[in-house]
Amino acid sequence: MNAVQLQASRQRFHRTIADLIPKGSRVLDLGCGSGELLALLRDERGCSGYGIELDDAQVMACVARGINVIQHNLEEGLALFEDNSFDVVLQLDTLQHLRNTEAMLRETARIGRVGLVSFPNFAHWPHRLSVLRGRMPVTRALPYQWYDTPNIRVATFADFEVLARRNGLRIVESFGLHEGEVARTWPNLMASSAVFQFERA
Repeated sequence: MNAVQLQASRQRFHRTIADLIPKGSRVLDLGCGSGELLALLRDERGCSGYGIELDDAQVMACVARGINVIQHNLEEGLALFEDNSFDVVLQLDTLQHLRNTEAMLRETARIGRVGLVSFPNFAHWPHRLSVLRGRMPVTRALPYQWYDTPNIRVATFADFEVLARRNGLRIVESFGLHEGEVARTWPNLMASSAVFQFERA
C-alpha cells in the first residue's frame, strides 16, 4: 500500500469513526496524533473537546489545526478529568502501547458517557498464518518486527469482549476494519483492526 492509499485508508477510518459520534458531542481523543480526526469532527459534526498527545511534533500539528490539545503521558492516568466530563472518549490505536491498559479502559468509561476503542486485531487470518509458520506477523496492520515494535500488548477481537465484560462495560457496537472498509462477518478472522463502542453497564 503506497502513501496515497494509506492516506485514503486513514480517511475512511476517520469517517467511519465520525459516523458513530453524535453531532455536537464533547469529545476527548486519547493519543490524538496530529488532530486530523478532531478537526473532522469539529468541521463536519460540530463537535468540541480536547486531544491528549505526548509527541512534540504531533502536538504542534494539532495547534496548527486549531485543535485544543494537552501534552500528557497517558501512563500517568486521567485524574485531571472529572467523571462524565465528555460525551465520547476515543482510544484509537493507543491501548496496545500502554502498560496500564485495563486502568486506562476503566478511566475511559469513567470520564466519558461512551467510549470508542480500536486496536490491531492479532487474530486476523494473515497473522494466524504467520504464527503457524513459526514467525511473528509483520503486516500493514502490524508493520514492525518483534524486536522493534512499539506495541507492548497484542489482542484479538474476542479478547476485548472478555476484558470489557470483566470491567463492567456494555458493548454497544462492534465491528472490524480492514484497509478502511468495515468487516462485520467473522471480524475476529477477517479484520486487521477491531473497533468497539461501549458504555458502563
